[in-house]
Amino acid sequence: MTKKTTSADDVLLFRNSIGKVQTIDTNTVILKPDKKPRPIPSFKPLEQVNPLQKDVEGSLETVFQEDKIAFLVPGMQKSVIKKLRKGYYGLDADIDLHGLSSRDAQQQLLRFLHYCVEDGYRCVQIIHGKGYNSTDNQPVLKNDINLWLRQHKDVLAFCSAPPKAGGTGALFVLLRLSEKFVTSEEEPQ
Repeated sequence: MTKKTTSADDVLLFRNSIGKVQTIDTNTVILKPDKKPRPIPSFKPLEQVNPLQKDVEGSLETVFQEDKIAFLVPGMQKSVIKKLRKGYYGLDADIDLHGLSSRDAQQQLLRFLHYCVEDGYRCVQIIHGKGYNSTDNQPVLKNDINLWLRQHKDVLAFCSAPPKAGGTGALFVLLRLSEKFVTSEEEPQ
């Protein structure tokens, strides 16, 4: 490689362009931020209000492994359950709770439903299992979830899933539309 020579005119042009130069004694650079550091978002608790607010009228019958479940809030049309069973609403999300303890399942379920409503999901699937390992053929999670969903303020309807989607070991749940997704013409359900 040959050394490139610069003409005297180019050197003079360069020196005039950069102006007066000051020598630096050290090679370390100290950066001073010109902006404040980005704020760290504060932790927002999941929900201050207990979402299990509704009272269940009477006592619920114990549900066994192969029993189907269905629920519709008062005031909703019965055709909603038929549409829900047939998959008319389409599934937006699902959660698998079988194998969890009752307490862990409740925490996961409430968190899941909260985020589903916040994200505008209308129809979700909850897999609770059939409870084959439960004592006396009484599935614990299936009975707990049957109660919790009836008490939940955002649940409009639920029913056992069709056989190809989990059958009596899963539920399709129709959720209330969050206020932030309701347009001015619509009324929240």
